[in-house]
Amino acid sequence: MHSFRRARRSDLTAIIGLLADDDLGQNREIASDPPDARYLAAFDAIEADPNQLLGVAVNGDDNPVGCLQLTFIPGLSRTGMWRGQIESVRIAQSERGSGLGTRFIEWAVARCEERGCGLVQLTSDKTRDDAIRFYEKLGFVASHEGLKRNL
Repeated sequence: MHSFRRARRSDLTAIIGLLADDDLGQNREIASDPPDARYLAAFDAIEADPNQLLGVAVNGDDNPVGCLQLTFIPGLSRTGMWRGQIESVRIAQSERGSGLGTRFIEWAVARCEERGCGLVQLTSDKTRDDAIRFYEKLGFVASHEGLKRNL
């Protein structure tokens, strides 16, 4: 059985492993134990910010088999509506197709509802066709065009 919780610093090696375990992540992540100092600094910044939630899906042994990051964004548009931003979603390859991803996203959406968000948004790399189909099945709509600029 799986459960969902806020990530702990001791989960970092497993989380980075999940982020690195795909075609895109293997070229942008550094999976090592102990974690690279930049991951430790990022984790500390996330933990210190009340509008951030780094979540993990854990198996019965409390080992992370999924991760995601939630950001709660205040805004002036839509009469001051808050929105939830879901990023960096990964599910261990051994767990894909089990329904865990659906339950994990539903858990994240529930956290957004608890925070009073009026909508939940996410982005997915355009090359991740399976992920995009998955999100669409969960009710997400490709209503906007997203743009990024590397710095």
